[in-house]
Amino acid sequence: MGSHRHRSLGPRLGRHRGLAHPLPLHRLRGLPGPRGHLRERLVTAATPTAIRCIGVEVRYTLRSYRPLLRDLLRGNAPEATTVDALRGVDLEVGVGESVGVVGPNGSGKTTLLQAMTGVLPLAGGELLVRSLPTFLGVKAALRPRSTGRSNIRIGLLAQGLRRDEAEAMVSEVAAFTDLGSAIDRPMETYSSGMRARLHFAIATALTPDILLVDEALAVGDRAFRERSARRLDEHRAAAGTVLLVSHNLAEVRRSCGRTVWLQEGRIVADGPTDEVLRDYEAS
Repeated sequence: MGSHRHRSLGPRLGRHRGLAHPLPLHRLRGLPGPRGHLRERLVTAATPTAIRCIGVEVRYTLRSYRPLLRDLLRGNAPEATTVDALRGVDLEVGVGESVGVVGPNGSGKTTLLQAMTGVLPLAGGELLVRSLPTFLGVKAALRPRSTGRSNIRIGLLAQGLRRDEAEAMVSEVAAFTDLGSAIDRPMETYSSGMRARLHFAIATALTPDILLVDEALAVGDRAFRERSARRLDEHRAAAGTVLLVSHNLAEVRRSCGRTVWLQEGRIVADGPTDEVLRDYEAS
């Protein structure tokens, strides 16, 4: 399994200003082989593609350790089990498209999003993105000992804003969280719903070119979920690409015109949301 390296094949995008002109894709990972000739065509073509997966495979190795004394006595090495989390995934997502990703637990949904961010190494295939995606998940990392307000400031700086630009936006982002005075308390005192509000507000303060959402809309009260859904609508209207992983099929229906169904690491259906979800619910 090789390392998951990012290599730029074109100009990097900064803050999203709208894609008036097609831009080359960035190659996150590609293995040499018969698709090598395809890469040059992909990255130079005037295409509205935001994400392209070509035979993407992700594999985990799980090790089971026996008691140390037994190992010493029997000379046994730790047992290893290989799990194929993604198996030859082919997927193309267009600029401005909103795609739902559904499937049972363990089907590879979160793994697919993590592969798109470059966090996970690929065991095979190729993955290209127009710009590095922003990942929004319930378990996404923030600084637990810092206040919510400090985390907002840090998050805005991490997204490329100058210090004065970040300071000018802190109050607006804090207001979106609707955390009140808790915004000035350490984040480690927050409930999971409060943390999710904070992270969503930071991740969507700027319009990312590609936003990957992993169950992050499933927490928080109804009013906040509705505000979050409206913000995703605004991103899509600005030609932002959204992938939404969710077990909330009503939210997928509302937010996504297209849905991908993953099962055991493979795409078993890809098409209009109503059609895919009808088959998924009947399975």
